[in-house]
Amino acid sequence: MKKFGRWIAKHSTSTLIIAIILLIPSFIGFINTKVNYDILTYLPKNLDTMKGQEILEKNFNNAATAMLIVENMQTKDVLKLKNEIEKVKGVEKVIWISDILDSSVPKEFLPKDIKDVFYRENSTLLFIQFNESASSLTTMKAIENIRMIAGKNCFLAGMAAIVKDTKDLADKETPIYVLLAVILTLLVLTLAMESYVTPIIFVLSIGFAVIYNFGTNIFLGQISYITKALAAVLQLGVTMDYSIFLLHRYEEEKKEFEDRSEAMAEAIASTFSAITGSSLTTIAGFVALTVMSLGIGKDMGIVMAKGVFIGVLTTVTVLPAMILTFDKQIHKYQHKVLLPEFNRTANLVTKYYKVFATIAILIFVPAFIGQASTNVYYNLDESLPKDLKSIIATNKLKNEYNMTTTHMILIKDKIPAYKVKNMIKEIEMVDGVERVIAYDKFVGNRIPEKFLPEDIRSFASKNGYKLIIVTSKYKAASPEENLQIDRINSIVKSYDKAGLVAGEGPLTKDLIELADKDFKKANWVSILAIFVIILAVFTSLSLPIILILCIELAIFINMAIPFFTGQTIPFIASIVIGCIQLGATVDYAILLSTRFREEIREGRDKFDAMRIAVQSSGRSILTSALSFFSATIGVGLISKMDMIQTLCKMLARGALISMVVIVFILPSILIICEGIISATSKNWNKKPSLKLTLAKESE
Repeated sequence: MKKFGRWIAKHSTSTLIIAIILLIPSFIGFINTKVNYDILTYLPKNLDTMKGQEILEKNFNNAATAMLIVENMQTKDVLKLKNEIEKVKGVEKVIWISDILDSSVPKEFLPKDIKDVFYRENSTLLFIQFNESASSLTTMKAIENIRMIAGKNCFLAGMAAIVKDTKDLADKETPIYVLLAVILTLLVLTLAMESYVTPIIFVLSIGFAVIYNFGTNIFLGQISYITKALAAVLQLGVTMDYSIFLLHRYEEEKKEFEDRSEAMAEAIASTFSAITGSSLTTIAGFVALTVMSLGIGKDMGIVMAKGVFIGVLTTVTVLPAMILTFDKQIHKYQHKVLLPEFNRTANLVTKYYKVFATIAILIFVPAFIGQASTNVYYNLDESLPKDLKSIIATNKLKNEYNMTTTHMILIKDKIPAYKVKNMIKEIEMVDGVERVIAYDKFVGNRIPEKFLPEDIRSFASKNGYKLIIVTSKYKAASPEENLQIDRINSIVKSYDKAGLVAGEGPLTKDLIELADKDFKKANWVSILAIFVIILAVFTSLSLPIILILCIELAIFINMAIPFFTGQTIPFIASIVIGCIQLGATVDYAILLSTRFREEIREGRDKFDAMRIAVQSSGRSILTSALSFFSATIGVGLISKMDMIQTLCKMLARGALISMVVIVFILPSILIICEGIISATSKNWNKKPSLKLTLAKESE
């Protein structure tokens, strides 16, 4: 590694040129990476609901549906609007009363079943089917065109419209997230570093890593909008430490070497070993997300783990080259470090260690209960501002048409018509079902089959399947809705064992069931992975348990706050917060414990050893926590998307809580358990042999 470091140091200009050139393909990859704005598409493909969605898309060209409420418009104008919308690219079909009956028939003379579907006092309802999924660019462009055609008195509701508004809002806000994270991080680094130039260099270096990370996402095919919104600020927050490590080591090595290149070569070699070990816990936290059944976990986990790895590489390549290039400016514009010393804190936590241990025990139980009781939501629309067009329209659809969600039922077309009608009657009796729209329901006594146009027949029956649409007055993810779906599923299966129930409600129900399993799975994997890493670092059985319990206490406190404040959080937060907070902040505990062990090996008693450990590592822990906090808190304060806002607020808060727990609670636990740690650790209080020390120095 030293040879590599020497090459980087001696060819700093060439390194920067290569780094800048690599930005070009990375930027191309970034702009060509697809972004998915529909969380429901990340459900496993083997679920019945997802199989149903695939059939809807391939067989019926009905991957997404929207409902258009048209107010105070004459029949002839509604017909004209319908025809214009059908010409929009991406629209498969627009269904209105004119497709079933002559539109000149007064609505007062229409059969009640049909009238209730399409009319209210001053409005009518059109069903719009799209060729592609709700998250496709073609569908989103179609929604934009439909809104332009429809005008102010029309309201477009449904998942497709919500996904479109999510995209527009996310695309508008994401650059602001990054800008705010950069500004606040620069402010924190200015307080923590001795030079006004250093923070700018650090942020620019990490900027290279962020662009490389986003550019290489093209090999994944697509990323979620949540990953896109959070990846840059998280990468900035969790990899900033590496830059600080390198600069501090470089300043130390300059005292030993007159040649700046040699000093940097030594710093690169030493820092690479240090940050590789440090990055492993962070990477482990993100990799744990990939075990989730929901594809969004793999999406976020891979992107962020890759980002940390790339951050390590840029720290030992791009950053050294930038530091050597701007070395004079760094030392020219210096100032006093403005962060506080930790002398008083060190004395406090060692003197009153029993008090802090007691506080930890008292907090643990309510924190554990609180985090397990925090309410979560699963609806995408709940994370969006209430003044968005799609949310206004969806609320109007709910209030005026009692239509909150739509279920799509698929059965084999060999099922006799009389059985289908019986099935429909049973479904109509299910609590919360507003209406059932089915071909077999309207033909026969009400409407002769020969009078129905061919496109309506093909809409209802195609390629071996019959499609039945059920509208529900219940909200997706609500207990009432989930019970309704269970009942409908049971009815459908009793008539057709291969029958499928798809749509937003059933998909969301599957999301709820999987999320709970994913939460447990991802957290246990992250705990196990980090346990193994700490075990390898300290060769101790007890220390990994102590450190992980301390961070878990911080996580429990963070997750319990919404419960005690009455806040409902997005389901994704309950899954990812634990993995990210554990992986990103356990380094604070490792840093403090490592210094504590060093002082114990020097022959000091546990109280003196802990006092020195807190004094020496406190500022580093504070800087690291504030960097993570500053990178995320701005997003948490300004985002209009509750899912992004809550995630970032909890991550920012989690960094500070972890810092407080490590600085105040962990010392007391280590002091109390020092005897146990010594008995269960290899060479806990013994210095490494002289032979081993010399071997390390020669490396």
